Amino acid sequence: MTTLIAPHGGTLKNLYLTPELAAAEKQKAKELLSWDLDHRQLCDIELLLNGAFSPLEGFLGRADYDRVVSEMRLADGTLWPMPIMLDVSEAFAAQVQVGATIALRDPEGVLIATMEIADLWTPDKALEAQNVFGTTDEKHPGVAYLMRKAGPVYIGGKLKGVEEPMHYDFRSLRNSPAEMRALFNKLGWRKIVAFQTRNPMHRAHQELTFRAAKLAQANLLIHPVVGMTKPGDIDHYSRVRCYEHLIKQYPEQSTMLSLLHLAMRMGGPREAVWHAIIRKNHGCTHFIVGRDHAGPGKNSKGKDFYGPYDAQEMVAQYAEELGIEMVPFQEMVYVEELAEYVPQDEVKPGQTVLNISGTEFRRRLMEGLEIPAWFSYPEVVAELRRTHPPKHLQGFTVFFTGLSGSGKSTIANALMVKLMELGGRRVTMLDGDLVRKNLSSELGFSKEHRNINILRIGYVASEITKNGGIAICAPIAPYTQTRKDVRDMIAPLGGFIEIHVATTVETCEQRDRKGLYAKARAGIIKEFTGISDPYEAPENPEMKIQTEECTPDEAAQRILLKLESLGYIR
Repeated sequence: MTTLIAPHGGTLKNLYLTPELAAAEKQKAKELLSWDLDHRQLCDIELLLNGAFSPLEGFLGRADYDRVVSEMRLADGTLWPMPIMLDVSEAFAAQVQVGATIALRDPEGVLIATMEIADLWTPDKALEAQNVFGTTDEKHPGVAYLMRKAGPVYIGGKLKGVEEPMHYDFRSLRNSPAEMRALFNKLGWRKIVAFQTRNPMHRAHQELTFRAAKLAQANLLIHPVVGMTKPGDIDHYSRVRCYEHLIKQYPEQSTMLSLLHLAMRMGGPREAVWHAIIRKNHGCTHFIVGRDHAGPGKNSKGKDFYGPYDAQEMVAQYAEELGIEMVPFQEMVYVEELAEYVPQDEVKPGQTVLNISGTEFRRRLMEGLEIPAWFSYPEVVAELRRTHPPKHLQGFTVFFTGLSGSGKSTIANALMVKLMELGGRRVTMLDGDLVRKNLSSELGFSKEHRNINILRIGYVASEITKNGGIAICAPIAPYTQTRKDVRDMIAPLGGFIEIHVATTVETCEQRDRKGLYAKARAGIIKEFTGISDPYEAPENPEMKIQTEECTPDEAAQRILLKLESLGYIR
């Protein structure tokens, strides 16, 4: 092979305008209606503009979308597995029409691109979820995003790139497909094995990738995703520092590290085909496809969304069209007698295999337990310990929920005092009434406004938790979905302990000092939780307290014991 592999579709797209045309487009854009891109859209537009999504020239139109969803092909028949559209709100969609040009900006208002609208439609999201992800189960993060976060209207059209999305981190490791290909050419690399990952890499990964490159007689590109991955994954800053330590373990001049700003969909088999196309566009000739590649884990019934080899089978099915050679993931295990990693199918009878699962590794990390040198490199473990300390050094949030008058604030105050007596972390109380006075004074009591208020509390608590403090929240928080949104916001940053203060409405009415329940029953107060508006009781809180059965002091003591059993206090 004397030249690099051709991009998907034959031509590497570059949708950026020349500096002169970009300057003119910026002037025109001042008169255009603007859409502020969210995180996922920013990831998508970056890879559209720089050619990583070649042969796409913009967000998919209706004909391309329909065929991608149903057949994994663009309207012209080209293989393409993942629908990439601009999802917008109904309010925005009502202001535009086919043929209009819109400005696409980052959250700070910087113009990234303009797009002439070719199509505008309301999709059947259930059909999209079923075809693309093979399920409508919202335990799948791709389905959950599609159903809950993605806008209800899709817009498609060609893009004119004006300015690259800005990254301030790891800039020397961020390479577009054109830059990657130029580097390969400069180094004389022609056969390149790409390895996709969204997790820290340990010794088994290093052995696997090194063997894969050696087998293919190729160089190696470690190409981790640093855009959007699975909720709960380790942050990319920590991971990249780990990759920088690990890259030193490979032979010199054999391996390169580059970051990919991709928004993963966790789409299993389809996603594996998509990942292969993206690596082909970067100039790679081989691609390692793992066991349950890009799988999101288990569904609502506790079963895996995808089979362990579904992704490998789909990539193999389209091998000829893909033009990039798949290297199947070999499960590497550590054999104690040999003191080295070998492929699982090469283990001989009587040999001792040592293994630590991902779950066990995370448990040891969170509890500050030993992680053996055969499992990971000391530098990698030290890096992860630095950014993911054991539970007793992490921040956490105690989130009380219950009816008005249930005793939430009283117990929360007792708990706050006891935690301050213990010392070690700063404790902040975010009481529902205090937050309404200081953060949400302009909000009413409609369902929308109540949700906004709870999400504000969640945001403040997430910042406290992230920075190692303790947040105690005591709002009513009547809606299941809003509480889940708050949990999802905080749990990746530290502990989240939900306490359901399950005092009955009859007891709350008896305790009512302000006469609120009486006013609600008389119709004076509208949309009052527990009377004229429902309270959706938590199904699986970390703790449930019946205040009819214990004093506030006893309740606070029980919560302390729970925190101790979970490892957050000692």
